[in-house]
Amino acid sequence: MIQKDIIAPLIGEYLSQKGLFLVEISVSKDNDIEIAIDSFEKIEIGHCADISKIVEQGLNREEEDFSLTVTSAGLDMPFRVNEQYRKAVGSEVTVLLKSGIKIVALLTKADNEKIELTYSRLEKIEGKKRREKIEVVESYTFDQIKSTKPLISFK
Repeated sequence: MIQKDIIAPLIGEYLSQKGLFLVEISVSKDNDIEIAIDSFEKIEIGHCADISKIVEQGLNREEEDFSLTVTSAGLDMPFRVNEQYRKAVGSEVTVLLKSGIKIVALLTKADNEKIELTYSRLEKIEGKKRREKIEVVESYTFDQIKSTKPLISFK
């Protein structure tokens, strides 16, 4: 079976030259290789074709046959790397915490340790009959987060 840790070095230089970043490499037991990439700008089909050629040239089909798929990270795909969080700053996301709590919020900050979310919720205010909408700003470390996806809205 082809090891995924030999694939990343093959494409690393190309990714950095083109302003792309690696999201995920997966290799099945049948040597079906899937590479997902992303960018702060845009990804062109040519980028996927170039990466495919680089991997084809770097691996030897005579030793081990494989299939190869190179794609951009999909909108429905959970974030895998910090760059995806930084790219999504200013966008709405759905965050599922390991505690089971689901939060739909605006991703306002992201760094290597944590993210900051801003959202509104209704809370009972002392001395008032009705609950009022308040803005909440909370930070979560990556070890508290089970998954994060971009919120797809058709408003």
